[in-house]
Amino acid sequence: MNGGDGSSHLCLVLGGARSGKSRLVFTLAGQALPRAFVATGEPGDEEMAARIRKHRQDRDPSWETHEIPIDVSGWLRSKGVLYKTVVVDCLTLWLSNLLESGIQASQIPVYTNELMQSARMVPGTVVLVSNEVGLGIVPGDAVTRQFRDLAGVMNQRVAAAADAVYFSVSGLPVKLK
Repeated sequence: MNGGDGSSHLCLVLGGARSGKSRLVFTLAGQALPRAFVATGEPGDEEMAARIRKHRQDRDPSWETHEIPIDVSGWLRSKGVLYKTVVVDCLTLWLSNLLESGIQASQIPVYTNELMQSARMVPGTVVLVSNEVGLGIVPGDAVTRQFRDLAGVMNQRVAAAADAVYFSVSGLPVKLK
């Protein structure tokens, strides 16, 4: 996806649950080696642990998996330069992890900008995955509405910085940018 000149290529893949994001992500990531999969999810319960195991089993073994729940920017700066392809899955869980760690909502744009700057340091393709959470009903509580709004703003910032943006719905990818 990049020009082969060592420059970065940022791609954002958006979609809902079971929308076909993963299949699209691995297609966009291509076959360039070495490649890293940065997982932001944490196994908070047995169901989530099972999901994480299944995702890991479904990945080609050539993917080096790194579990980075919060400091994705730091990892991209220090380790991302070693890879031709990096997938970060997913920004929505990363946002949740930041908020749960005590980061204030007002700081999320700062963290998002830092993430984009760090992703640009990777001399290859970076595919960022995020959930589109704003298409459903209005959440019934203030905390969930705030999270939905923060995720929407984060996704807009990432989309603006990305070279390509895709939306996956019902297994069908739509290129937005």
